[in-house]
Amino acid sequence: MTNDMSAPLRRLLSVFCALCVFCGQSLRSSEVPLLTADGFRVPQPGREFVFPRDHGSHPDYRIEWWYLTGHLFTEEPRPRRFGFQATFFRSASPLEAAARPAPAAFGHDQIYLAHMALVDIGTGRFIYQERLNRAGWDAAASTETLDLRNGDWSLRFLDPAAERMELRGGVRAEARFTLALSPLKPRVLFGEAGYSRKGASPTAASHYITFTRLEVSGELVLGAAPPVRVGGLAWMDHEFGSSKLDEDQVGWDWLSAQLHDGREIMFYALRRRDGSIDPVSTLTWIDREGRTATAPWRWEPLTFWRSPRTGAVYPQRIRLTTTDPASGAEAVFLVEPFHAAQELLGEVGGVTYWEGACRILSADGRTELGSAYMELTGYDRPVDVVR
Repeated sequence: MTNDMSAPLRRLLSVFCALCVFCGQSLRSSEVPLLTADGFRVPQPGREFVFPRDHGSHPDYRIEWWYLTGHLFTEEPRPRRFGFQATFFRSASPLEAAARPAPAAFGHDQIYLAHMALVDIGTGRFIYQERLNRAGWDAAASTETLDLRNGDWSLRFLDPAAERMELRGGVRAEARFTLALSPLKPRVLFGEAGYSRKGASPTAASHYITFTRLEVSGELVLGAAPPVRVGGLAWMDHEFGSSKLDEDQVGWDWLSAQLHDGREIMFYALRRRDGSIDPVSTLTWIDREGRTATAPWRWEPLTFWRSPRTGAVYPQRIRLTTTDPASGAEAVFLVEPFHAAQELLGEVGGVTYWEGACRILSADGRTELGSAYMELTGYDRPVDVVR
């Protein structure tokens, strides 16, 4: 890895920040340009997805990522619980740079970033690692199917027809895991049939594919200890587009919750510089069959944690109030991190954020209703765009 990758990486992470926003606004296809000003494709309403091809890479769009979070449990006689994150990013270089000659083993056209993190729920130990590579022998993404790699980390299909996949990852010599992931319900296309608006601009959109409930089984190795069998549940987002973050947006709060009753909740609040919430923010329920419904919401931080490493102050215990689409009644949840110290410092890319394993509790805090992952950005400093 060389220093000249830092600028492309900052662009990658900044655009990624913008594309994580969800919105229900509608635009006619005639209002949406086909290309950005610098020549990248713009997501279009009414796209007909083709699988497994659309699980793969889309290099004609500026930015793309495959994002996995989940909860793992070891088998008896000594049960333990872990949370994990595995993220593969792809960013297209400016088209004029991509056209320049490159060494045979590498390319200028695509930059690949990956993050891995693991938290031991029992002890609170949190470890993570980042990687950044150019397209070439050590990083690639297939355009035909799900087949990603960054060094010895990989995410690929074991059975494309069943959409069963395998994740191989780890954190330096501290942890390694090989996990098989199988969908327990159909994939979800967020937004309007997979066309997800990101803001007022006609180019502010992405295509968005999610597996909200993946059954996980596999093996975890911690340091020099013998391998242990693990099982659990995971969530996977795959998104691609070419838009950028608005100048008045500083960060977001995001939640993926898997309830014990077989449903899920995806929530997103995009924060503005003046302290208000951007109207593109949304909450979506996913029912047991994979059908989606948006609902009103209220997101109220109750406690905060100050990072001793960055000084950033992150919300922690959250009261989430919404409407249950199944009953029409008010639903109140408490979102509670298992541990406060789940902050990734962004040593490679310079973007610090908090991403951690949580549990979902009843309004009185007495009953566990599900598990979740929460992401908090822009608290160390505003997530800015290289303009």
